[in-house]
Amino acid sequence: MKELLEFIAKSMVENPDAVKVNEKNGEHSCTLELSVGEGDMGKVIGKQGRIAKAIRTVVSAAAVRENKKYYVEIV
Repeated sequence: MKELLEFIAKSMVENPDAVKVNEKNGEHSCTLELSVGEGDMGKVIGKQGRIAKAIRTVVSAAAVRENKKYYVEIV
């Protein structure tokens, strides 16, 4: 799941080298912390958070295969 989030974020931003994803595992859930460069934050969040919501939807849809709940936090 970490690789999926990295791929999505790197394809959206101008500076893909600044994209980092940290994974915090729990028993039934996992938190993915996405950090991007200073100027690319708006591209990842989008107007009124629409792109961030879409990213969370894609990650949660892909997480169904693993029977685990994933949360995406943009840092």
